[in-house]
Amino acid sequence: MSPAEPALPRLLEGKKTLSEGQHFPFTCHPGVPCFNACCADVNIILTPLDVLRLARKAGLHTREFLDLYTLNPITKELQLPIVMLKMNNEPEKRCPFLESHGCGVYDQRPWACRMYPLGMAIPPARAGEEPEPIFFIFEDDHCQGRHQADAPRWTADAWRRDQGVIAQDELETGFRELVSHPWFIGGRRQLDPRRIEMFHMACYDLDSFRSFVFETSFRDRFELDPELVSQIAVDDEALLRFAFLWLRFAIFGEPTMTPRGDAARHTE
Repeated sequence: MSPAEPALPRLLEGKKTLSEGQHFPFTCHPGVPCFNACCADVNIILTPLDVLRLARKAGLHTREFLDLYTLNPITKELQLPIVMLKMNNEPEKRCPFLESHGCGVYDQRPWACRMYPLGMAIPPARAGEEPEPIFFIFEDDHCQGRHQADAPRWTADAWRRDQGVIAQDELETGFRELVSHPWFIGGRRQLDPRRIEMFHMACYDLDSFRSFVFETSFRDRFELDPELVSQIAVDDEALLRFAFLWLRFAIFGEPTMTPRGDAARHTE
């Protein structure tokens, strides 16, 4: 690797990366011997849209869903808070949404479940450059989906389109721009507890963020288009996009919001 190229994320060490247009075989259905074997004792990181969709599926406020079904691991390496799905408290540590017939939330399953066995990593941010995702294949011993005679052959784009991942990625573009922001270059900058709490609420606890927008002085402190205000009052996905923009202002001081009066000092 030349000095001009970014170092690969640690996640890619020893993994089979896919070049553009390269194919891989895979299928998953009840006839595969390992069906549902990957739905236990696994670390599933949830994206903001995952949390929102699963909370709506369960009929819960996002705060309730987070309290019941997620964990927030903390390590020195983490620059931003992450949310992980909590496995059942049993020896098998099965997914709480696994049912006898398979996934009980299949239509709203998390991004990581849609992607498997495909993985994606974003190289470290570099000033002035938009990092391009790198795709790779998980080759877990327990998974037989790669070895079935009826397994179709997929490219990374074809698999992501088939699983509804591309549409989700487009909606969460603002989230990826946050987590790969050049502000974090070199790993030397860390968010203070207040900004970490803001990030967690706006990205994951969307119902609380809506209350923050509509039940505090928030709208008095920013110039907001009335049509946008009406939309984010009822449209979850529009509110999520708005949350990503607000975080760029609140965390990085970017001009994604127009403050009234002294709102700008909240980024200091």
